[in-house]
Amino acid sequence: MEFSLSAEQKERCARTRKAARNISPETTGGELDGHIRKRLAELGLLGAAVPPEYGGAGLGALDTALLYEAASDGGADTGLLFAAAAHLFACVTPVVEFARPETRRALLPGLCSGALLAGNAMTEPEAGSDTSRLATTATRVDGGHLLDGVKSFVSNGPDADLYVTYATTDPDGGYFGTTAFAVDRDAPGLVPGRAMEKSGLAGCRAGEVRFTRCFVPDERVLGAPGQGQVVFQASMRWERSCLFALYLGQQERLIRRCVEHARRRTRSGTRLADLPQVADRLAEMRLRLESGRLLLYRACAEIDAGRDPDLWAAMAKLAVSEASVTTALDAGRIFGGRAFLTEYGIEEEVRDALPAITFSGTSDIQRRLIAREMGL
Repeated sequence: MEFSLSAEQKERCARTRKAARNISPETTGGELDGHIRKRLAELGLLGAAVPPEYGGAGLGALDTALLYEAASDGGADTGLLFAAAAHLFACVTPVVEFARPETRRALLPGLCSGALLAGNAMTEPEAGSDTSRLATTATRVDGGHLLDGVKSFVSNGPDADLYVTYATTDPDGGYFGTTAFAVDRDAPGLVPGRAMEKSGLAGCRAGEVRFTRCFVPDERVLGAPGQGQVVFQASMRWERSCLFALYLGQQERLIRRCVEHARRRTRSGTRLADLPQVADRLAEMRLRLESGRLLLYRACAEIDAGRDPDLWAAMAKLAVSEASVTTALDAGRIFGGRAFLTEYGIEEEVRDALPAITFSGTSDIQRRLIAREMGL
C-alpha cells in the first residue's frame, strides 16, 4: 500500500492551506454573499468533484477530501466549509450523477462558480434521514410534479438559489416511493424561511423551506421517478466520505494549538507539556485523528476505485465525528479557564464540532449501518 501523497497532491494542499487563511463570514453579516462564494469557488470547494466540461476541477473523492482538509487546517471558517460541503456533496454530486444532460449543462457551471448556491432540502419536522417516511408529496401533473410540504434544517436554505429536495410520489412504493428534484428558488410556491439562530456552524445559515403546489418540470427530476432513495444514498456516500475531511483539518489545527499552548504554559513552574496527564491527552488526540484519517481516506479510495464504500464511509463518519467532539472538549481541558474566553476560540470549536455527530446520519445510525454491512 502507498500512504504518501504525490507531489501534485502536496502542492495542491499547501496552496489551499495558505489561501484558506482568513476566510470568514464576519464581514458578510452572516449571508453567503457573492464575495465569499467567489473565494470558496476559487479554492475549488464548490465544484471540486465536477467534471471539467461543466466548470469543475474533475477531482476524485480522495483529492476532494484532501482539499477540504487543507482548507480547514489552514484556518477557513468551519461553518463556511460546511456550507460549501453541503452544497457540493448533498446537492451538486446528485446533479452530476442523476440529472439529464441538458439540466447538467444549465446548472453545473453556475454551481461550480458560485453564481448558484445549492441547499439540501431533505430533513422534515417529523423525519430525518429516512426518505421512506417523507410527509412532503409530489403529485404527478402534465409536464411535471406539484410539491407540497415543509423541509427543515435546510443547510444554505435562506441563501440558496437551488434546492435538491425529496418527496413521496408513491406512498405504497416502499424503497421506490420517493423522488428527487432540483428546484429553483424562484419556482412559484417555494418559500424559503428566515435563518435559524444556531449556536454552531454559524457560517452556514439554515432554515425552513415550504412548498405549496410548487410546480417542478420533468427535466428537473433527478434520476427516474421513484429513485429518491438511490439518489440520496449516493449523495450520502460522498458526504460521509468527503465532508468530514474538514473535521480532520479542524482536529489538526486544534492539536497544533494545544501543543503550542502546552509548551508555553506553566503551572507551579512546570510546563503543561511535562505533565503526564497532558501529554497522554495529546497522544490520544493524535491517535483519534490519525485513525479517523485512515478510515476516511479508505472510504474515498473505495469511491475512486468504483467499489461499494458504504462500510468504510459509515466507519469514517462515525470515527471522525466522534473524534472531533472529543478532541474539542480535550482542547478545553488543556486550555483550562481560557477555554471559556471567546478570544481563544475553543468554545467555538466545541460548538462547531458537536453537530458532526448528528448530521449525515447520527452516530447510532452509523453503528446500525456498520452492523448491517457485517451481515447482522
